[in-house]
Amino acid sequence: MKKRLTLIVAAFMLLGFTGAQAQEVKQFSLQQSIDYALQNRANLKAAQNDEKIAKAKVGEIRAMGLPQLDASLDVGNNFVPQKGFLPAEFFGGKKGEFTPVTFSPGYTGTATINGRQLLFDGSYLIGLKAANTYTELSRKTTAQTEIDIAEQVSKAYYGVLVNRERMELLNQNLTRLDTLLRQTRTMFENGVAEQLDVDRLRVSYNNLQVEQQKAERLMQLAESLLKFQMGLPQDQPIILTDKLNEVEVDVAKTDAKSFDYSKRIEYSILETQRDLATLDLRNNNSGYLPKLYLNARYGYNAANNEFGELTKTNNWLEYGYIGGQLQLPIFDGLRKHYLGQQAKLKVENTKYGFETLRQSIDLQLEQATTELTNSLDVLKAQQENLALAEDIARVSKIKYQEGVGSNLEVITAETDLRQAQTNYYAAIYDALIAKVNLEKAQGTLITK
Repeated sequence: MKKRLTLIVAAFMLLGFTGAQAQEVKQFSLQQSIDYALQNRANLKAAQNDEKIAKAKVGEIRAMGLPQLDASLDVGNNFVPQKGFLPAEFFGGKKGEFTPVTFSPGYTGTATINGRQLLFDGSYLIGLKAANTYTELSRKTTAQTEIDIAEQVSKAYYGVLVNRERMELLNQNLTRLDTLLRQTRTMFENGVAEQLDVDRLRVSYNNLQVEQQKAERLMQLAESLLKFQMGLPQDQPIILTDKLNEVEVDVAKTDAKSFDYSKRIEYSILETQRDLATLDLRNNNSGYLPKLYLNARYGYNAANNEFGELTKTNNWLEYGYIGGQLQLPIFDGLRKHYLGQQAKLKVENTKYGFETLRQSIDLQLEQATTELTNSLDVLKAQQENLALAEDIARVSKIKYQEGVGSNLEVITAETDLRQAQTNYYAAIYDALIAKVNLEKAQGTLITK
């Protein structure tokens, strides 16, 4: 008895521990799902880091125009002194001969502080502008990543909503068919129906069970895809708060002639790329301008044949220098000339890029509008077909129960109803995806 009581207590403790470890179910609307993804998607965090890198690059380039200071200390032993040659006649030798002479002491030391200040460099000034423009490009690239994430999350979210509604309908179908199967089996036992009627319904019931199991797996896969797009752990249970019947889907006609292309992030990115290409051209042209620097040095030199004497302060001789340096480019083998040609062609290519992008956006707007219009037409037709299939299935069941209809007619009506349901929800999903595509084409998927 004590052993059994101990096992029961242990079981309750295990259940309590498991319950404590269970994760809290999180609820998400579509907007909340997008916001969560924008905070947690790894690729967006990487894009944001690239944006920070671009800002740090501006600081790096700006530092090139600030004073540059460095200090050095050099102490060494000339264990094999370098020798020079003097005429031998200086030392009483023959004329025309040379005597090797050592000028280097045994130990030497140098302590120096060097300073350098850029006074003028056309490339530096343009480089600062280019760095700021590159930062802007990085920011817009991050915005483009955010739009792509919003698109992916929206489509995955709608996929879960559609699958959830379809699962509920499949469960209702399975319950209805199970009831009909039990009624038919009772009728067979009373001699009103045939075994063939029972077998047909049983086959239909088994097929619907398999379809339900497949739908459950697809539902799990759809949720896994949504969690992935959100950057959410796969073991985190979630509940979607939006309802499928609350999603508004309509066609907002957009006139391509009056469309503001700047609403599209791709167009804005191309504008920044054009600015960078123009700055690159200006930077190449600035290479023909001179560069002016201010240089300064201050330090001490020491030399002695004894290392101990070298360390004494009175052996160090002070020196200083300040001056300017002017660099004039004269000839570089036409390198800047050819770089300039490349830069001009890049600027010209950005102009062609605008023309191509505008045509592409016009086509996307037309295509997305057409797809949504067609999807809504199909949805309307499938909705009507679903209503008719439901009515046919209802009447067929009544006729069979009243003895004026056949079992085969009921099964056929049920099969047609399930096909109509499948078509209806496929049409809903297509309309939702077309809605997202149109919002992206219009540049309204994310508005800040």
